[in-house]
Amino acid sequence: MSGLTPNEEAQLLQTIEMFEVIAESQADDVQSLEILKEAYSKLGREVDAVRASKRIADAYLHLGQLSNAILEYETILQQHPDDPDVQKALADIEKKAESMTASPMPAEVAVAPKTGEAAAKPSPAVKGASVAVEDGREVMHKLYVDGKHISQGDFDLCWFTPDPSSPPGKVVEPFLQVLHDKNLMPIVDSLRVLCEKSALGYIPLDRYDLDIDLARKFPKDTCLRWCVLPFDRMSKSVMVATANPFNKQAAKELSEATKDRIIWYICPPADMAKALKKVFKL
Repeated sequence: MSGLTPNEEAQLLQTIEMFEVIAESQADDVQSLEILKEAYSKLGREVDAVRASKRIADAYLHLGQLSNAILEYETILQQHPDDPDVQKALADIEKKAESMTASPMPAEVAVAPKTGEAAAKPSPAVKGASVAVEDGREVMHKLYVDGKHISQGDFDLCWFTPDPSSPPGKVVEPFLQVLHDKNLMPIVDSLRVLCEKSALGYIPLDRYDLDIDLARKFPKDTCLRWCVLPFDRMSKSVMVATANPFNKQAAKELSEATKDRIIWYICPPADMAKALKKVFKL
């Protein structure tokens, strides 16, 4: 723990406590496991860091990403060349390599369109914009309409694309919250679909000691317009809560405010709205 201030140490311990819970409930959440590994390393907890690294490799194996699993195992062997668990795992991978094909996790959800069904219309160009806003409408349509969770009419009724050139002045309710408010799909069900199809981690933000100073470094209008909230930083990554991880416009606006990598986490819209009001004193 050399070089850490008491506040930094406390923050790392709080991060570990939260992400251990997330990783236990979502064993294949590589992002959360990576955060755990780094936090353990910073605290000098080498045994726990190696354990997290093994869990990352196991997650990659379960996801069918053999090359990433091998790379993670070999990273462990660089520091612990005689680790029997890693040696056995690599031997098992070698045996299975001929019959298994590594496949990368899809960057976007692929849901086959159904014959005769209406396709999602791209979000229309808004006033002051020369092109349509890439706010994730198409992918969310595939998830919820093509996935037979709601009708085309319900989708059109609830989807709203804010004007990127206009200050929102308040938190704009995400699509999932509108579905819930109109009794079209309970929030717990829509969040479950989003987590399963996006393969992203879930963060109960109401239980997290969010970094308010970090959040305020990002544009207020961006956070309110798209209901996104940067809530913590780990090394060169910023963790951001969202209810629409496919919103490229939100990602673009956030990326313009930081050089760090953005890591998305799914969060209940009500938790984000409450936190955003606290952060920006609304």
